[in-house]
Amino acid sequence: MSGILDLLNSDLGKTMISGVASETGQDQNKTGDLLTMALPVLMQAMNRNANSAQGAESLQNALNNKHDGSILDDLGSFFQGGVDNEVVNDGSKILNHVLGEKQPNVEKALGLKTGLDANTVAKILKIATPLLMGYLGKQHHQSNINSGDDLTSMLGGLIQGSSKGVNHSFLESMLDADGDGSIVDDVAGMFLDSNKSQGGISDLLGKFLK
Repeated sequence: MSGILDLLNSDLGKTMISGVASETGQDQNKTGDLLTMALPVLMQAMNRNANSAQGAESLQNALNNKHDGSILDDLGSFFQGGVDNEVVNDGSKILNHVLGEKQPNVEKALGLKTGLDANTVAKILKIATPLLMGYLGKQHHQSNINSGDDLTSMLGGLIQGSSKGVNHSFLESMLDADGDGSIVDDVAGMFLDSNKSQGGISDLLGKFLK
């Protein structure tokens, strides 16, 4: 299975990056760098949520209904004239659901790594997250997902595909280095540490993606 970051390298992904950058008034390269770091983190957080019956049911309902992938059918029109506030509000709700009270920590960490302020990071993610959900919705329907186990298998495959076959449990342990189940604190720490020295999650992901 292709990885989630293959989306960003495709023509669709390039249109997505260009549109998000234009919509937020940001540099296209920085926007691409931000999404390259953020998407695996969001995917891993979704995968964790889907490991509970309630989380899997919630995500499946979203992918079966609102986020069926149709949002990606004509991205040119989607971005033309500005992104609808309803989409931005939806993105905000998704991020809050996936990251919870730790969302500001992740936005700050991503901002420090990319040189963007946290408010700009939040704006970019609010627009990009519904598009990510649309991509997952398409994958969900194409894979004929019928159970929570199938869903976590799909999510895990997309994460592993992004890291060129790196073991899923290794990625899990990397994102939750202290084993406390809090993905966001550990990711934030890795970003912050990478500002001081070589290393950090972006470097690790860079090695995975070569």
